[in-house]
Amino acid sequence: MENELESKRVDVVRKLLMMSANKRIPLSKIYHNRLLFGIPEDFRDRVAEYPDYFRVVIEDDGKRVLELVNWDSSLAVSALEKEFMVDEDKVKRAFKFPMKHGKALDLDTEDERKLNILNTLPLVSPYSDGSKLDLWTLEAEKYRLGIIHEFLSLTLEKRAYIHNIVEFKEEFSLTKHTYQMLLKQPRTFYVAGTQMNWCVFLKDAYGEDGELINKDPQVVFNEKLYKYVDMQELESDALFNKNENDD
Repeated sequence: MENELESKRVDVVRKLLMMSANKRIPLSKIYHNRLLFGIPEDFRDRVAEYPDYFRVVIEDDGKRVLELVNWDSSLAVSALEKEFMVDEDKVKRAFKFPMKHGKALDLDTEDERKLNILNTLPLVSPYSDGSKLDLWTLEAEKYRLGIIHEFLSLTLEKRAYIHNIVEFKEEFSLTKHTYQMLLKQPRTFYVAGTQMNWCVFLKDAYGEDGELINKDPQVVFNEKLYKYVDMQELESDALFNKNENDD
């Protein structure tokens, strides 16, 4: 199980690199966000164990950058694309991109919806090179939404705070309008908090009770640990109150 989990974490780092514009990310950025993905504390030392996947490049300013060695087509498939193969209609409804038609068409609501779906299917792969897209085109927006969807899919709890996302702004070709972009897509993302301190969740990853539907083993372990700590604190409080009463 441990080897399987380690392999899964290695694949997460590989996928992050494959999504990045130049297939390279500063080691410090991955380290700062390691808990988000369940990446171990000592991963910077352990990347040397995977020479077929990574190499560390030291830049002129001394910055250590992790670089992808080999592209793996089997990994370059997003969670959204996998879901499309299972439930095409659900993915077509994931995002809403209203289109302005060249001329008024005599269509009823359902026909117009189908036309919009046909023209705005949100499947610009996050593993394509988004840095080459015209920044303000619909295609570029689909790409950025795909990037964030895939980024969240790789996290343990299918959610991330603004500082987690902004740290990868250059690598993932994001803009300063990310918050507004996500607010326009309530079917897929739930944004909590203010624009300066917000957290974005993948809605489909959570049940009606607000619990994660599929929990990573690390999440299960963390929940058990938190529960144990809470029980210990309750027992300590009870003992303290008892001693206070005895006195």
